[in-house]
Amino acid sequence: MTCPVALTFAAGAALVAALTTTGCAAVDKAMDCVRAADTIAGQVDDLQRSVEQVSDDPTQLDTSLTEIDGTLADLGDKTSDADVSQAVENLKEAVNNMQTAVAEGDTSPDMTPLRDAAGELTNVCTP
Repeated sequence: MTCPVALTFAAGAALVAALTTTGCAAVDKAMDCVRAADTIAGQVDDLQRSVEQVSDDPTQLDTSLTEIDGTLADLGDKTSDADVSQAVENLKEAVNNMQTAVAEGDTSPDMTPLRDAAGELTNVCTP
């Protein structure tokens, strides 16, 4: 499992590196990455808990996916960096695939594609 704290740390490191070695475009990209990584890390944690506790509240899984989808839409609208936008799009696709699986009755969807997409965001954020 990709550790959300690691995602946030990597994005923060990218921000520091960008601030000390490059210009404004890199700073904008790093800020987009930090914002995206922080938000997504928390929501992926929430989703993982929903998957683990689906027997307690089956609706929570769908709710968590809907929240992540909404956040990704907001992040996609706010970023000005093409690489960050693509990483966010990949995350959206992973969430949409999970939503489809849940709608088809899967109560324990594979989170690997979502984790992989989150890892792509970390790679984009690393200078």
